[in-house]
Formats: sequence, structure tokens, C-alpha cells
Amino acid sequence: MAEAAGTPALEVRGLCKRFGTLEVLRGISLAAAPGEVIAILGASGSGKSTLLRCCNLLEVPDAGEVLVGGEAFAFAERAGRRRARDPAQVDRLRGQLGFVFQNFNLWSHLTILQNVIEAPVHVQRRPRAEAVAEAEALLAKVGILDKRDHYPSHLSGGQQQRAAIARALAVRPSVLLFDEPTSALDPELVGEVLGVIRALAAEFRTMLVVTHEMGFAREVACRAVFLHQGQIDCAGVPAAMFAAPPTERFEKFIARTQRH
Repeated sequence: MAEAAGTPALEVRGLCKRFGTLEVLRGISLAAAPGEVIAILGASGSGKSTLLRCCNLLEVPDAGEVLVGGEAFAFAERAGRRRARDPAQVDRLRGQLGFVFQNFNLWSHLTILQNVIEAPVHVQRRPRAEAVAEAEALLAKVGILDKRDHYPSHLSGGQQQRAAIARALAVRPSVLLFDEPTSALDPELVGEVLGVIRALAAEFRTMLVVTHEMGFAREVACRAVFLHQGQIDCAGVPAAMFAAPPTERFEKFIARTQRH
């Protein structure tokens, strides 16, 4: 679906999510313009991952809207719970959102190539030969084409995460969602994954990146959003925010990250 001029690639309005009595998201509104890279920062438990999971309905928000390319997910109340109204719409809009998980989530019984072509072939119904050719190009792009016939367990964590990025790209998404993509990696492998994400940012891909990598956020993101207890505490251009923290909470957060 072509986006109208000025239409955000991804937008959330008044997003709320609770688990039992715990309010994890409390009225978050955020819009990502096409080509924008947004770093989502915050301490553990601030709601960062839940926000990302609500964007593609891995978690259904209790209130608020999620719009992909200007089209809102439709919700309905059933048995006292909010649910997606139209599964076909969910599948279609999810196809525009590539998700990269913290722990890779590759299918262990499939080779790396099979992992990458699974959704294009079986969900998007694209010709297998076309999907394979595109998958091989993506694996080359992330530097692991030589691992195409290997199983995930034979790859390092950094290689598995790069395969996961290729898998996310294979559905031709308009937005990429990264949920702490380096936090499960050994320190020496972090750089290779951040390098791939930097290259994607240089292609003006729309990305929301939940990250603890402050240097990456400062250098690569167009905008940083700092969450505190399920709300946006502050947001802005990363270089300016890090040079002159706009709130006391963000200043303390930066100080803590610099000590670790």
C-alpha cells in the first residue's frame, strides 16, 4: 500500500497495556516517519519490549491504536478482552513489519536458507525460486551466504542474529522492529550485528530499535525516545539529548549506563 505524503510508516496513539494489575504501558504515542531510525531507550521494566510487541500485535494493547502506513489495526471486545477483529488484516499488516528478536528465534530444524524463505514462500506465496534468489542476496548482504545450508546451532550468536535480520528483510517490510538485538550476544559479537543495522540505516529504512547500546543510539538514530515506567519521559535528537539531558531521569539513566 502506497503511503500518502506525510503519513507515518508506523504510529501508535495512546497505547496502554497491563498484565494483571501491572501497568506496563501508560498512554504512549509515537510516530516513525518513512526512513526514520528511532532508538527506544530505558531501564529494564520500562516497557520498551512491550511497546515493540504491541506494534505488531504479539501483545494486544488494552487501549490505543496502532497504525501501519496509515491503516489502523481493527480491534473488538470479546468476552471482556480486546482482540484483533480481522486475522487477515493482522497477517497483511504484520507483513509490513519485520521483527528481530533478542534471542534470534530461528527455527532450529531448518537450515539458514530455509529459515529465510519460510515466510516469503508459505505466507506470502511467492515463487520458491524467486524467494531463494532474494534470500541468498540478503544472506550475502549480512555476510553469511556461506552459512546458507547450515543449521542455526552451527552458527555463532552474531551469525544467528544476522540470519534473523535477513529473515526479517525477506518479507520486504516497510518497518523493521529490533528488540534489543545485541543483548544476548557475547561482547565481541555485538559489533558485527550493529554494523549490519548501521548499513540498513544508511539505506533510509524505517526502524525502531530497542537498545542498551548508547553509542549506537547517539550515532545512528534520527531520534531517541526514553521510556520510564511505561511513559515517554523525553524524546529528541540523540546528540542533543546526550549532550544536555532534558530531564533528571534521563541524566541519571545516562550516568548509570556510563558506569557499566
